[in-house]
Amino acid sequence: MGPMIPDETGSSGQPGAGGGPLGRSRAEPATGTGVSDEQRRGILEQLPVPVAFFGRDQRLAMVNRAASVGRTEAEMLGLRPGEIEPGLFLEGGEGLSEAFDRVMRTGDAATYEMHLKAQHGDHVWQAALSPVKDAGGEVQGVCVVMVDTTEQYWASRRLAVLNQASMRIGSTLDVERTAEELAELAVEEFADFVTVDLLSEVVTGDENASAHRRGPISFERAAQGSVLEGCPEAVVSLGETHVYDRDSVVGRALVHGEPVRVLVDDDALPRWMKGDPARLRTMREYKVHSALVVPLSARGVTLGVAQFCRHRTPRPFGAGDLQLASELVSRAAVCVDNARRYTRERETALALQRSLLPRRAARQRAVEVTARYLPNTGGNGIGGDWFDVIPLSGARVALVVGDVVGHGVHASATMGRLRTAVRTLADVDLAPEELLTQLDDLVLTLDREQPVNSPEGARVTGATCLYAVYDPATGSCRMARAGHPEPVLARPDGTVEVIALPPGPPLGVGGSAFEAAEFELPEDSRIALYTDGLIEAAGTDTDAAVAELREVLGRRGLSLEASCDTVMDTLVRGQQNDDVALLLARTRRLDAGHYAAWDLPADPAVVSNARKRAAAQLTAWGLDDAVFTTELVVSELVTNAIRHGGDPIRLRLIRDAALICEVFDGSSTAPHLRRARMFDEGGRGLLLVASLTRRWGTRYSGTGKTIWAEQPLPGAEESELL
Repeated sequence: MGPMIPDETGSSGQPGAGGGPLGRSRAEPATGTGVSDEQRRGILEQLPVPVAFFGRDQRLAMVNRAASVGRTEAEMLGLRPGEIEPGLFLEGGEGLSEAFDRVMRTGDAATYEMHLKAQHGDHVWQAALSPVKDAGGEVQGVCVVMVDTTEQYWASRRLAVLNQASMRIGSTLDVERTAEELAELAVEEFADFVTVDLLSEVVTGDENASAHRRGPISFERAAQGSVLEGCPEAVVSLGETHVYDRDSVVGRALVHGEPVRVLVDDDALPRWMKGDPARLRTMREYKVHSALVVPLSARGVTLGVAQFCRHRTPRPFGAGDLQLASELVSRAAVCVDNARRYTRERETALALQRSLLPRRAARQRAVEVTARYLPNTGGNGIGGDWFDVIPLSGARVALVVGDVVGHGVHASATMGRLRTAVRTLADVDLAPEELLTQLDDLVLTLDREQPVNSPEGARVTGATCLYAVYDPATGSCRMARAGHPEPVLARPDGTVEVIALPPGPPLGVGGSAFEAAEFELPEDSRIALYTDGLIEAAGTDTDAAVAELREVLGRRGLSLEASCDTVMDTLVRGQQNDDVALLLARTRRLDAGHYAAWDLPADPAVVSNARKRAAAQLTAWGLDDAVFTTELVVSELVTNAIRHGGDPIRLRLIRDAALICEVFDGSSTAPHLRRARMFDEGGRGLLLVASLTRRWGTRYSGTGKTIWAEQPLPGAEESELL
């Protein structure tokens, strides 16, 4: 529809009938203005703005030259709005006739402004519809003035689409989902079919190099979208690896880094899909006639390419479409690069985290253990949660669970340092409260090593830890915690309770002492140690989550593995914002076939009796080959306790993964290993013990010390010790 201006026609809409809405004939001179109707007509004809007048019957009565649409004025006069240019429509879907009816009915003098856009053209007009009234105030018709606002319309549309892109693209730190969001938005707005292909090395987290190498370029299909259900025109499936020839349109666009607009015809198709007959056949089958190829580049890194095709929309892509697609892809590329970098850092942190966690259960028979570690999925990065099972002297075992504040590689690395420190301190048989004190000092030292302006995430202060030592010979368990959640204990009789432990500050706070609690665990008890992510992941009150944990642990008939899985399935629902570590242990006790103990008086004459008892016990266990060595070890350790220690003295033999001999005395005097000189009569006892056994050591308690020595079981294979 072109410009339209009122002619001096009557309300019938036929030219030449005087007495129209302007109230005079073409030849009658104007009064009081000095401008004749003929001059007024000439002015309207020369206006560059389309102007038209429709009578009361909505038929065109007058039009100027700027409003012509390829037809003469005589051909247009008498036509209704929809008959002049059927392709015109009002913004919002309202027709011109309805708009004219509203203006005629209301008689409102205000101007109605609306956008008119041709479905098969690139031009957009803004039209103002104004009622024309006679001297009596009766509406005689509607005057239409139109202004070409094509550039403003497309600029506004681009801004609207880009505004949607800023809200919809990059909603997650997931590469595939970001590509899908780009495809979905493009299909909704201007394309019939969209594909997003990422370079294969980009998907794996590496930097792009294939764009600068020779040969075909390898891609992985990250996303695709279509106006047709199910993307039937897709030759490549999601996640499938495929290649483009370097001399194809896609290959050249990627190499040069410039977007391309292509009119796909019989001559262009072979060049477009060079070396790919399947794609060529599909494009011909669906009559793809126009396409855009836009490389995805961000921060100087080429990530892939996006293609936009039209086969259902008759109008080919224009320059405005290319500009819009380029801006959309540019924004999406930054989001894809952010997601790629996050994915790479997360995988690095996760690999580091898993490499620092135990890969298999330690060799020990004190407890049956199973564990779960679940990294967070809330986008905060991998945390510093950890667990460990550490065999100790005397067939005892240490159970450890800890949590380092912060996320990312630094948290994982710090976790590794703390886990190593715990293992080192456990190896010297420190009591739980003493071990946490030493660990607290280490965290303070680590924090002091950080620069003053170091980011908060690089600090260690706030790390938590729970350390428990279980002795299967006596069933005693000693625990201490540093700001960590209390464990849950399920007894064999079905009762479940939260173990009340003395409170302790998180590691790195300093200034407070840690206290331990000691209690006896019946055989076949289940104890759950966990990080706070487990009871916070449920999305409910912490007390309610602990109650759920107690209920699951109290279920009878479940294996340890099944209990562990049930706890995770019950408490970890949906997306959690913190890592979860769970260590579940079932206690065991040493029976008469694995444990023997004797209280001895502090009398040198008892040494021979101690040797006899030890020899008889080994014979009963079928360990005759170990009698000679064990007698020497018992003799030296008991003699040492009588001479340098004090009451009470206790001898203990343990048959576990190794043969262990322990002698307890009431003195805290530390034994010293030294090499006696040639003519010394003493000083060779501990040297002899160290030579005959695999390892030996000393551990202290509040009432004395225990010297222990460990030797391999005669004839035991490595597999039997697991």
